[in-house]
This record gives sequence, C-alpha cells and structure tokens, in this order.
Amino acid sequence: MEKIVIISSTNRENSNTLKVSKIYKQILEDLGQATILLDLRDLPRDLAFSESFGSRTAAYDEMLNQKVRPFQKFVMVVPEYNGSFPGLLKTFLDSLHPKDWTNKKVCLVGVADGRAGNLRGLEHLTGILQYLKMHVYYNKLPISVVNKLLDAEFQFNSEDQRKVCKAQMEGFLQF
Repeated sequence: MEKIVIISSTNRENSNTLKVSKIYKQILEDLGQATILLDLRDLPRDLAFSESFGSRTAAYDEMLNQKVRPFQKFVMVVPEYNGSFPGLLKTFLDSLHPKDWTNKKVCLVGVADGRAGNLRGLEHLTGILQYLKMHVYYNKLPISVVNKLLDAEFQFNSEDQRKVCKAQMEGFLQF
C-alpha cells in the first residue's frame, strides 16, 4: 500500500496546523492507510536561496526522495496567513521541479482561528496546484475556529468535526 504524505504547511512552533495534521494522520491510520508526516519546520532554514533554481544540497534532495517524489497522494493542512496561505508553502512548492508534482493527487484542509477556515487561501493554493497539473480533490475542508475545537490532548473536542474529517479522508482514499 502506498503511503499518503500529510504536509503541515507552516513552520510556526506549536501550531494548530501541526496538531490538525497529526489528527489527520491518526484518522488515516485508523482507516488502515500508511502515512508520512512532512512538517515544514524541517525544511532548510535558507530554503529560498540554497535549494532553488538548480541548486540542491544532498540532504534536502534526500528528504525530497523520502517524503515527496515517490508518492502520489498528499493531504495539505494549510493555515490562513494574511488572507491566503504561508509563503513558506509556496517556496517549498517552487523548490521542486514542476514534474515532481504532475498528475499527483492532493486533498486540502484549511485551518484558521477565524470563521472562514482559510477558504480564500485554499482557493489561491488550488490554482497553483492545478497549474502544476495536480489533481485537487473536490472536498476542500475549511476548519474554522480551530483554536476552540482542540482539547487539552490536541484532539477535536467535537465528534462532529472528527466525523467530517474522517468522511473527507474516506472520500480521498477512493479518489
């Protein structure tokens, strides 16, 4: 069984994005799906300069070979940053050759403390991913007021929220 890569799309410490990414990892594993978690905090600190435009360190190339290139399905958990998505995510996407994304499938999850769940950011990102010839799963889930949905153990305090996320993943597994 091929693994699904879950991308926690920020480098912010103690982020709700990473907490939600771990919930998605558990949901997929409960469904019998093997996963890999790619935390963008693990990217090289000077990614924009050292890993782009034909430059590549051996360590970053190895990380891409272990967590991106061989895989066909991705779940991107994307926080709202200034009405869109983190620039680091765009830099990460740009650091790979477009062919590394072509014909792969992706499911988008937006997270925000506000009431829109990063809908605008998911739409911005969808355009970029489609330009890269990725297949974007239609069920893009915005998770609003995420700061109020997580309990002390960093799980959803709403069974309804967990059910919606599980249903999204069940559909994505069939996609």
